Amino acid sequence: MPASPALSTEPSPAPRSKGARMTFAIIGAGPAGLMAAEVLSAAGQTVHVYDGMPSAGRKFLLAGRGGLNLTHSEDFESFVSRYGERREAVARWLQAFGPQAVREWAQGLGIATFVGTSGRVFPQEMKAAPLLRAWLHRLRAQGVQFHMRHRFAGWTEAGGLRLHTPAGEQVASAGAVVLALGGASWSRLGSDGAWVPLLAQRGVAIAELLPANCGFDVRGGWSAYFCSRFAGQPFKSVAITAGDFHRLGEFVATATGVEGSLIYAASAILRDEIRLRGSARFEIDLLPGRSREHVLREVAHPRGSRSLASHLKSRLGLEGIKLALLHEVLPRDALHDPVRLALAIKAVPLVVAAARPIDEAISTAGGVRLESLDGRLMLRALPGVFCAGEMLDWEAPTGGYLLTACLASGRVAGLGALEFLRPSQNLAR
Repeated sequence: MPASPALSTEPSPAPRSKGARMTFAIIGAGPAGLMAAEVLSAAGQTVHVYDGMPSAGRKFLLAGRGGLNLTHSEDFESFVSRYGERREAVARWLQAFGPQAVREWAQGLGIATFVGTSGRVFPQEMKAAPLLRAWLHRLRAQGVQFHMRHRFAGWTEAGGLRLHTPAGEQVASAGAVVLALGGASWSRLGSDGAWVPLLAQRGVAIAELLPANCGFDVRGGWSAYFCSRFAGQPFKSVAITAGDFHRLGEFVATATGVEGSLIYAASAILRDEIRLRGSARFEIDLLPGRSREHVLREVAHPRGSRSLASHLKSRLGLEGIKLALLHEVLPRDALHDPVRLALAIKAVPLVVAAARPIDEAISTAGGVRLESLDGRLMLRALPGVFCAGEMLDWEAPTGGYLLTACLASGRVAGLGALEFLRPSQNLAR
């Protein structure tokens, strides 16, 4: 393991003329940190990357096990709308490195991509490992030095970077620092939010870290029967409505509630409603391809001696977990009232009482408030310290939006750090 450089975190006293090599420290070897390292090393600078885990890109690799979703092919305006209240700020990052740039970047690493039927963009091999290997190879070829099992622990009184390592605490520093420390989900992979008090005590404003793209617990829990028979099974070809949110897709019943892509898409709305009111309600359309009138007509059709289950299966194709949900949620008298039953099939009410713990979430909301940063993503309270990735106060649904914005913010922070030490040089932004 190479020794960590012992420099100063104050701006480098070395000459700032064009061609002078300067030292930069990147804390965090996820996508945002690696992108910052790429920008700086490509500019011929000395770059040290520190990470508390044994290897780089741990969460990136795990997220790509089921098929690495790099970005999305939709038009730019639709793409940036996915970032909610932070869309304007994130749009500025994406101007520097947007969805098409992500595909071109992957191609430059020898990774061909394709657009799936949903519009999502994937590597041809559908795996994260080949891309990460190619990326790390290029970074090392550009001179990036990696220091694994070096956990960021704050600053010394003199301004050095404190790093906990297997050999004890070390102090490292650089002319500028990029923090890409992740959020607080999947702590076993290094993102545990331990950086929050370290920055807060230095005057950095931080929004509370909250679960994003997460599952929820149903109020009162499922019945023992439903849980034993249907936990882990999907609700396919359904739609959910939560306030102004309405979308088609699928999700999964869990032992305590619900999770999956459709729930994740609505998770910010449901989470914030729970925080405000103690619970949140959404409605599930079990047959989004059928009109209310059609469903009512089929439900009201005489069923003779057939059971309700047989009737709904034969007339509407309702069975399995969808039929079980109706029995789970509706009172008995509603099941035998054609009008109430038909309305419920098109809008099954479900109340959730709590988001699942943040460590189970796919990503994190909250973090370093964007108002604490300038346009280069440098902390106003700590000149020379830049932030990127999930540790910033933004969130997005799954579908390539998370990864794209992490990469884009890493590029902006890397360019900002380079400009900080070369203020007179005209850098491409």
